[in-house]
Amino acid sequence: MQIKRALISVSNKEGVVEFARQLHEAGVEIISTGGTMKAIKEAGIPVTYVSDVTGFPEIMDGRVKTLNPYIHGGILAVRDNAEHVAQMEKHGIKGIDLVAVNLYPFKETIAKPDVTLAEAIENIDIGGPAMVRASAKNFKFVTIVTNPAKYNEVIAQIKENGSVDDRTRMELAQEAFAHTAAYDTMIQDYLAKQLAK
Repeated sequence: MQIKRALISVSNKEGVVEFARQLHEAGVEIISTGGTMKAIKEAGIPVTYVSDVTGFPEIMDGRVKTLNPYIHGGILAVRDNAEHVAQMEKHGIKGIDLVAVNLYPFKETIAKPDVTLAEAIENIDIGGPAMVRASAKNFKFVTIVTNPAKYNEVIAQIKENGSVDDRTRMELAQEAFAHTAAYDTMIQDYLAKQLAK
């Protein structure tokens, strides 16, 4: 799968601007959200705001921004399924070939000594895990990157081949599911501790 379009939305912004720059130089269109988009745009890299893709603004203090068929259809479409492709064309959905997402800093939030339950709850990511899981499920066609340490490996393959090889996509999918599993475990553990008080 040629990487033509990428969605980048990260809490950990380590290396993300350079990653976006190299994607752009490789001819990849970039979609982004909130603070990530701001960082990419300020670096002079062309980027499309997710609301311009969905036709709907970020709402509810950013709780709802990527939970939309223009995003999830673009990620989940099976590209060699004629019905999926026809539905993409019918509804104006463009494929998303690479997703770089890592999640709200729940661990760092609950580590604060005076954190409130309300603050902890606001740092439970919803759209992020949904995109990570969708991308990982569809790793046959989508490259999911949750770990900034993998940016260079992914970029190197894109520069060489315009794509990421099958095994690497599966490895990244496995890492992505481990990422969301650890995240959910941390949340349920925190809530269990609150209930035990």
